[in-house]
Amino acid sequence: MEVSGASLVGLLLIIWLGVNLIKAPTQFAQVSVLGLRNGLLYALIALGYTLVYGIIELINFAHGDLFMLGALFSSYFITIWFHQKESNLAGWITFGFALIGSMLFCGTINVLIERFAYRRLRRAPKLAPLITAVGMSFLLQFIGIKWNGSTPRQWPTVIPHGDFVVAGVIISQVTLILILVAAPLLSVLTYVVNKTKRGKAMRATAQDQDAARLMGINVNKTISFTFAIGGALAGAAGLLYQQSVGTTNYNLGFQLGLIAFTSAVLGGIGNLNGAVLGALLIGVVQGLNDGLPIALGQRWSQTVVFTILILILVIKPAGLLGKVTTEKV
Repeated sequence: MEVSGASLVGLLLIIWLGVNLIKAPTQFAQVSVLGLRNGLLYALIALGYTLVYGIIELINFAHGDLFMLGALFSSYFITIWFHQKESNLAGWITFGFALIGSMLFCGTINVLIERFAYRRLRRAPKLAPLITAVGMSFLLQFIGIKWNGSTPRQWPTVIPHGDFVVAGVIISQVTLILILVAAPLLSVLTYVVNKTKRGKAMRATAQDQDAARLMGINVNKTISFTFAIGGALAGAAGLLYQQSVGTTNYNLGFQLGLIAFTSAVLGGIGNLNGAVLGALLIGVVQGLNDGLPIALGQRWSQTVVFTILILILVIKPAGLLGKVTTEKV
């Protein structure tokens, strides 16, 4: 029954995509490019969720609001502190330093959150750290309101906003910059986790903290390092969002954080490749639904995303790349 249901959903999806591709091929390519751009942004945020869950099985609801603070920090860094408001050489150099600064800023905050809010609750009932994470989310939102104000705030941008036209498809320079920044960050993260000594310690700690401790791994430092990486990626995402959209808002973390968390669940929470895959899929699905001639439109964008999520989880409860595990007793 499950197989037939999955086949029916897949068939309907293929028919919908095929009809739209035939009806408007250029528009199909255009919205796919925009969807991939958004998907890369979601991936940077989603990796923070999946890293933390993979190592201590905590859904860090404050992570989206950390991304919001990264966007605010970037805005102040570029516009207020360094007075850059135009796309020129000075602005691009400031953008590079802002990327480093926002990653350090958000990474440090995430480490402090882990140290003072989560560390003592590792062996507590799972509800305690979960509620603490929700409380940290509200605390960061309060900081965001005081820093940004209660209404959206517009900022100048220093990255170029021109366009290229390839085979009739408009590709913005913002999209290329997002790819040039996000893709190397994702590659570096994959290398660190899979090839370095720190990465091996992270994977060992995720499997069994007590065994990792007996093997000489400093579990506290390893978990702090994981939070630092997740926070740094959120800071990079905050800068890229702020420079591509040009606005900040105190509840920005809830909106994009929810989508990023959904991406992590869709791909398989705790799986790095799954988080990236889920984020790209959601970005493309949103882009296709918002921009294709035969679709429900932007008003129903979140409904479409969550409907697809529910259908996939019904068929594959662990997500696309996740593995079903049984709890040992």
